[in-house]
Amino acid sequence: MPDVRTALMSDVPRCAELLEILFSQEHEFTADPETQSRALSLIIDNPEFGRIFVCDVDGVVEGMVMLLFTVSTFLGKKVALLEDMVVAPQWRHKGIGSLLINHAMEFACREGLGRITLLTDRDNNAAQQFYKSKGFAQSEMVVFRKLLD
Repeated sequence: MPDVRTALMSDVPRCAELLEILFSQEHEFTADPETQSRALSLIIDNPEFGRIFVCDVDGVVEGMVMLLFTVSTFLGKKVALLEDMVVAPQWRHKGIGSLLINHAMEFACREGLGRITLLTDRDNNAAQQFYKSKGFAQSEMVVFRKLLD
């Protein structure tokens, strides 16, 4: 039976493996397990930064999602950026993604967050349909990035 829970430090290696799968599918990112492990550890050690939720199936983490916190001046409250939603390929289309996102949304509601924002690749229609089915709507905003040294 799949169980969604907050990630532990012992989950970091498996979460880094899942991120490698995710980043291999995305256009803008390349995996670096050491960098991803460092970032995952930073979030787990500092819950004020966000939460990582994992789906454990018979003792193996088969999916993950994270909420990173910030503040919206428009809403006047804490909000979250949903990042790194990934399910191991052999477990896709079996309800794990829904368990993860439902858990993240329930957590956000309990914590009084005002909004969850997420990004997905423009051509990832399956992900877009999934998020729409969970009540997310496409924004008119355009994403810009600048990498800093």
